[in-house]
Amino acid sequence: MTIEKAVTIGLSGNEMSKALTGTSEVCVSRTVVAASSGVVMGTLATGALTVGLGTVAAPVAVPLAVAGGLIAGIASLFD
Repeated sequence: MTIEKAVTIGLSGNEMSKALTGTSEVCVSRTVVAASSGVVMGTLATGALTVGLGTVAAPVAVPLAVAGGLIAGIASLFD
């Protein structure tokens, strides 16, 4: 996992939350959507879902998914 990849995923999750909620206002619901989007995007970026149970990709997928979700949630608070 690289920090640059985690930041890119987090910012993408924030942008996705704007598209899904239809607003860029700072609110709890958009922060939840942003964090969830970041986690999903982080998981997809590692290919963990294609591995099956994810046992091979887990050492990379879990930190990247968590970092992506945290960054997306934080980014949603400053829009």
